[in-house]
Amino acid sequence: MPRSIRPQATRPQSTRTTLTRPTSLGDIAVVLGTRPEIIKLASVVRALGPRVRVIHTGQHWDDSMAGQFFAGLGIGEPDVRLSAMSGKGRPEQIAEGIAELTAHFRAHRPAAVIVQGDTNSTSVGAQAASYLDIPVVHVEAGLRSFDRAMPEELNRLVVCALAELHCAATTDNRHNLLREGVPAERIALTGNTVVEATVDSLAAAAPAERTESGRPVVLATVHRPENTDDPAALRRVLDGLRRIDADVILSLHPRTEAAAARWGLAGLLDAFEVRRGLGHGEFLAIASTADLIVSDSGGVQEEVTVLKKPLLVVRRSTERPESVDAGFARLVVPGEDIAAAAAEVLAEPGLAARLAATPSPYGDGRAGELIAAGAVRLAERAASPLAHAA
Repeated sequence: MPRSIRPQATRPQSTRTTLTRPTSLGDIAVVLGTRPEIIKLASVVRALGPRVRVIHTGQHWDDSMAGQFFAGLGIGEPDVRLSAMSGKGRPEQIAEGIAELTAHFRAHRPAAVIVQGDTNSTSVGAQAASYLDIPVVHVEAGLRSFDRAMPEELNRLVVCALAELHCAATTDNRHNLLREGVPAERIALTGNTVVEATVDSLAAAAPAERTESGRPVVLATVHRPENTDDPAALRRVLDGLRRIDADVILSLHPRTEAAAARWGLAGLLDAFEVRRGLGHGEFLAIASTADLIVSDSGGVQEEVTVLKKPLLVVRRSTERPESVDAGFARLVVPGEDIAAAAAEVLAEPGLAARLAATPSPYGDGRAGELIAAGAVRLAERAASPLAHAA
């Protein structure tokens, strides 16, 4: 059953929880707070139908990072909006987010809680639910970069310790969980919702036109702290992109734009065709016509396997080795020349045909249905008299 579309989200103006529809004990709460979570959980929200309660934490509050995606993905507006996480640092986001979400769960207890990935919102949702003995479903469980300098890796480990049902996208993810002692019966191999999200968003998007220069087209996006919170790191990435012999389109993240201004590097942006506030479909449409993508995004590492495009991952490490192993992605670590790596990929003979023939390692596009069904079963088990007696 489709959910109605309400007006788009705006930045919360207070720390008060906002409810947009009645809640019930049978609801399965989907907690999200960032653009990638909205994109990747849309198919789960649709599959849960009237039983879903969508809770937006406010981690990404502005329209370019969140609001437009609810309407664009056809899942309506969130049923609950929190505001304690808006505009805060990471420690404050997690501490205050847990407090606000705990208060909501106490007043409107759901049957189960679904969280996705590795954001601060993911950690907040899992902790608030687990401490109240509400079963937690972790979507995209088992990703590991084995790099604890990444905030996302710490969030993954925290949520792993709390989840009751671990929805692993790949067999590698499942093996990571088993090695860490998660019982096999609590792991479901579901595939990744990115497959259906990419197909659906691209189908609904207007086609993107290539430039008439005749040069290769490179689409770039960068936003992670390791690339934006240090001026030398950001200069390296922007300078590397500038030296690629191609027309470079930069999908500019607000964090990156602010960092470039802060470090005195805004002038380097003039070398690119800058796009701000791209919707998911718009981004994918451009990516589908590009010859190469350069990014530090986790989601893009998955999306290229559906788009059949090559990717340079400008990061120290990756938690998605499947994209590398399948030949879609190449890791370009600090110290490596980004422009030189791009030149190698763009010159590789037969690359487009090889990638077109390579299946995505992230499943067949049914992940949302499988995750929703698993969450319903978990909620029903937790509500049974036998479960409480045990």
